[in-house]
Amino acid sequence: MKRTIMMMLCLIAMAASMNAQSISGKLVNEKNEPLAYANVVLLSMPDSTFVNGTISDEMGAFRLTKDEKGQLVRISSIGYATVYKKVNGGDFGVIQMTSDAQLLGEVTVKGTLPTTRLKGDAMITGVTGTLLERAGTAENLLNQIPNVTAQDGSVSVFGRGTPEIYINGRKVRNSSELDQLSSANVKSVEVVNNPGARYDASVKAVIRITTKKQKGEGFGFNNRLYFRHKRGYGLTSLEQFNFNYRKNGFDLGGMLYGSITNLGDDKYLTDHAYLDKHWKQTKRLEQTYQFQRLSTQLSLNYQISDNHTVGIRHDFTRYPKYDWDDVTNDSEVYQDDVLTETSHVVADFHSPQTSHRANLYYNGKAGKWSIDLNIDGLWKKDGQWMQNNEHIEEVGKESWQRVMTTDSKTKNNLYAGKLVLTRPLWKGNLAFGGEYSHNDRTNQYLNPQGILEDDDSRFKEGSTSAFVEYGRSFGKLNLLAGLRYEYVDFKYYDQGKLVEEQSRTFKKLFPSVVLNIPVGKVQMQLSYAIDVERPSYSALRSNITYADRYTYETGNPFLVPSYTNNFILNASYKWISLMAGYQHIEDAIIGVNRAYSEENPSVTLLTRDNMPSYDVFNASLTIAPRIGIWRPQWRLLMRKQWYTADTRNGKENLNRPLFGINWQNAIQLPKGILLNVEGTFSTKGYLENLEYPENVIILNMTAQKSFFKNRFNVQLFAYDLLEQNSLRTITYSGIRTMEIVPDSRRQFGMTLRYNFNNTKSKYKGKGAGDSQKARM
Repeated sequence: MKRTIMMMLCLIAMAASMNAQSISGKLVNEKNEPLAYANVVLLSMPDSTFVNGTISDEMGAFRLTKDEKGQLVRISSIGYATVYKKVNGGDFGVIQMTSDAQLLGEVTVKGTLPTTRLKGDAMITGVTGTLLERAGTAENLLNQIPNVTAQDGSVSVFGRGTPEIYINGRKVRNSSELDQLSSANVKSVEVVNNPGARYDASVKAVIRITTKKQKGEGFGFNNRLYFRHKRGYGLTSLEQFNFNYRKNGFDLGGMLYGSITNLGDDKYLTDHAYLDKHWKQTKRLEQTYQFQRLSTQLSLNYQISDNHTVGIRHDFTRYPKYDWDDVTNDSEVYQDDVLTETSHVVADFHSPQTSHRANLYYNGKAGKWSIDLNIDGLWKKDGQWMQNNEHIEEVGKESWQRVMTTDSKTKNNLYAGKLVLTRPLWKGNLAFGGEYSHNDRTNQYLNPQGILEDDDSRFKEGSTSAFVEYGRSFGKLNLLAGLRYEYVDFKYYDQGKLVEEQSRTFKKLFPSVVLNIPVGKVQMQLSYAIDVERPSYSALRSNITYADRYTYETGNPFLVPSYTNNFILNASYKWISLMAGYQHIEDAIIGVNRAYSEENPSVTLLTRDNMPSYDVFNASLTIAPRIGIWRPQWRLLMRKQWYTADTRNGKENLNRPLFGINWQNAIQLPKGILLNVEGTFSTKGYLENLEYPENVIILNMTAQKSFFKNRFNVQLFAYDLLEQNSLRTITYSGIRTMEIVPDSRRQFGMTLRYNFNNTKSKYKGKGAGDSQKARM
């Protein structure tokens, strides 16, 4: 660790000592309005070789480092004529871009231009002028980005997990924001699979979406209707209305959202316990649920001047109904393969939820300094009432019944603030800042029958962090290095009294470094960073909760954070991209199951533990050519771990790698119809202490068409057509194993969207305290 920090400090010192010159300027359109997100590229002469590049910010300003070979700057933006400027001095001043009538009429993209490129800390995929514009929603678009999968509100980066997502610098707070954004309005997507020091150390990946420049003022809105039917579970529907009013520097935006979801989660479970006798339990769970969601969002943004913007935003979400009614659980218990007990359980769950989120931000400039300040608040209440009506038959005994009732309530109050300052320094860019958040969480759990103990606990956690980050180009080499410090103070209270042995503090330095360099026509990026996985608040509780007669759940207040050292290599050449990563994971937090007690070996206690260190290697290859109206994309994926687990046979190596192939086919059909057929094949293998014992094939299809000059859009979709997306798993936990076989069902749906003068909100609040929010 010390060597790593010293290496980074040396790199930063080297960056400061080297001499280079910067080139700057400001871009405006024909109305002298700032021109944002234009491409500015430095070329060497006479062969026009790429040297360095950037994009203009929202004020049209740009800055890049001049190499001794750089003699020409090329400035381009969709709808504008490309401008070439010879490099004579360091400041170009104001450059006015003129409209290109031919480009405005029809955008033409050369087939030789690469769709994906590496820049800074990210892999950037261009969307403008490609079939990706017709993907549908931003979620549909992300599913076609290399190393990203997105469906049903869930987004994942291969090898890294769930990312933080930003749209024009503003953090996405819920998945519906991706659905309300059309892919036609997206300019580019950046994927960061080793985030630097300015992000919380718990953030394992970042996706930054940049939209096209929206022009015009006045009132605009878009409306979305969504319907989905999953076999056997009924119809899911939602309606979402987004509006925006813009006048001069004033910007008011909002959202109204309502949905009714009908889904289910049927599955088979088999639990084995190898004690003095072999205990086996089988379950058949049939679960259907319905929840109603109401959400509102209101944001106010005011641009005081070109250099100062303030805003405030409030989000409200309420689940007036979140019910699991008539859940059935039929179980059988065997002792050395002899049936000893059967049970039939009918359960009801009710789980209302309410949350308020608020954000206040200031974004501005003072001289060479850029200032980004965010203040956040989150107030959330959750509850769950459960009643089990149990009918038990023990072999050789009379049957009996009982009613089991539990009632739990959770309340979170979080306050957070974050400040980031940036400025040019030593021909590069320096950024530093800090963040503080405080969360107060109370938990209450009641069991009137007295089978389990009641709980009245409280968590208080304060988190303080500071970071510094420096980026600079040295010819064709681009360096970004950073260092982050985080301090967490966690206090655990039981019945209002502080429990010292369960209260702890954690502090650690997190270095990061990214190097970019072209090798011929291949763009290369090498990065290193440390990230952390902190246990969720529910995983830290000490009380035991009731799932059913044979399954209890508890937390582990002695869990410690898990730290991962990440080394990642990215490469890009035209329409081919490669990612390879090595990870060393310490104190991994995984789910385990064990016997509740020696007296009740048939009762499983689900909890979490820290595991010994292990290593993982990930690799992916994406091939995405464009062949006329057909845009195929092949993804080849591999994950290999070196993991040792405790099993009933002692220590065993769970090292079989997982392989996957994803094939997407976007086809532009006549009449403006875009068809996409996606097939995925994944093999057997291991993920930590989980075994995937079967190969899986998934087939999805979507088709969409726009009408009335793209104001009205219809999208049809069909998921899991082969009904093989069951992902059967086996969990190894010492002398116990648990097998889960979910029920897979195909689903069909439709999305209707109407846009009118769809001007987007200029809200720029990025939020604070995101790590603690996620752990709730």
